Amino acid sequence: MALSRKRKHELARLKGQASDIWDDQKDVLDRANRVVREASRHARLYARDEVAPRARDAFEDRIRPAVASGLSSAREVASAGRERVTHDVLPAASTALGSALALLEVAKDPRVRDALKRVTSNASDVGARVGVTKRKSAGPGRYILVGVGIVALAGIAYAAWQTLRADDDLWIDDEDVTEPAGDSLPS
Repeated sequence: MALSRKRKHELARLKGQASDIWDDQKDVLDRANRVVREASRHARLYARDEVAPRARDAFEDRIRPAVASGLSSAREVASAGRERVTHDVLPAASTALGSALALLEVAKDPRVRDALKRVTSNASDVGARVGVTKRKSAGPGRYILVGVGIVALAGIAYAAWQTLRADDDLWIDDEDVTEPAGDSLPS
């Protein structure tokens, strides 16, 4: 395919224009790169001189003390909770459980069972004399279990009350603490 002379001349002219445009674009990109480098340098200097000190001061003045006081408060609460559980809840619960187990052991003793049988038979004899008919009642095991449950419930309630009660002397407000204003003591 042969091109006419006129078309070849137009193509050469367009090729030259495209080359000129490409060179102009390279110059624009080089200038833009220089502007971006200069702007990033200024941003870096501004961040170093203005932003970083403010951020560091805000961190030191606000965030670090809040985190430190929060951690110390959490440690104090955990320590107080651990102390309450070990000194109040566990002894009360173990006492209640020990009392319940002791009551069960006493109920297993044959002498106690014989005494209960005598009491119930004497009561039925007295009731028959008065004219009261004997009702079908549960054995002493039910009453023993109710007693054990009441003792256990009372022990747990006492331990929970000791743990959850508010002690005014445990909390000291920072505003209430005042220091002397440098007054000297008379000698």
